[in-house]
Amino acid sequence: MLNRITPFKQIDIFTQVPFKGNPVAVVLNGDKLSTTEMQQIANWIHLSETTFVCTPTNSQADYRLRIFTPQNELPFAGHPTIGSAYAVLKSGLTPQHGQYLVQECDQGLVRIDITDDGLFLTLPQPEKSPLQAEQVKAFSKALGVSASEIHLAETIDVGAVWYTLQLSSAEQVLALQPDMSLLSQAIADGVTGVTVFGQYPENSQTNFEVRSFAPNEGADEDPVCGSGNGCVAAMVRDHQLLKPSEYVASQGVCLGRDGYVSIKFSDDQILLGGFAEVCIDGQLSI
Repeated sequence: MLNRITPFKQIDIFTQVPFKGNPVAVVLNGDKLSTTEMQQIANWIHLSETTFVCTPTNSQADYRLRIFTPQNELPFAGHPTIGSAYAVLKSGLTPQHGQYLVQECDQGLVRIDITDDGLFLTLPQPEKSPLQAEQVKAFSKALGVSASEIHLAETIDVGAVWYTLQLSSAEQVLALQPDMSLLSQAIADGVTGVTVFGQYPENSQTNFEVRSFAPNEGADEDPVCGSGNGCVAAMVRDHQLLKPSEYVASQGVCLGRDGYVSIKFSDDQILLGGFAEVCIDGQLSI
């Protein structure tokens, strides 16, 4: 039987430096593959996410994206969306809308703006609810901090659902050594994981340090998490933690995968983005 050949790229997102940021594997011409094959490929590549670019079913979309972890399919994820958009542009796709792409995925249609500052996706309107006291207590124990050091704690849905916690400082976030077993037990079904953040002093290079933990999704810590940063942005905006209409967060320092996520607030919308780099460009033989 002849092998099927399909183009493949591996992209580092939220960085302009190779081997930093957060990688995603992007398989082009995904229409050739069954759902079972997609899941097998994602498990074999074994990055936090592998995406498959398919023909859109909505005329407003430039392409349809399917997103897989090694274990299951996701309706939406931030850094795979930006990385896949970068991959299709590098593959020669011409956006039908000019300076922005429209991605179709299980979450719906997602707009990705093409700017000199990188690619920016427009997040779905966040849905939020406060964590209960017992949940905060469980997370404080798992993270190794006192409950009083968790200043804000909410469940936030931006297409992916994260428990989102504000700690006292960026330094405290960097010093965390979570108990992954306890953290796993505290994460309910349907919630991706826990994103924590802390603020840097004024006049620092970046405004916040972010870390995202998803032990139940097969990745104890996500190097640079798009949807997790989207949840942080919703909290920053709604609680007025910063006055500027834009900011930069850093993530991945503890894993040696430093990346930078840019956030912009426009009217009632949150735009999340950054740069990307192609690290592998080739073909898959299936």
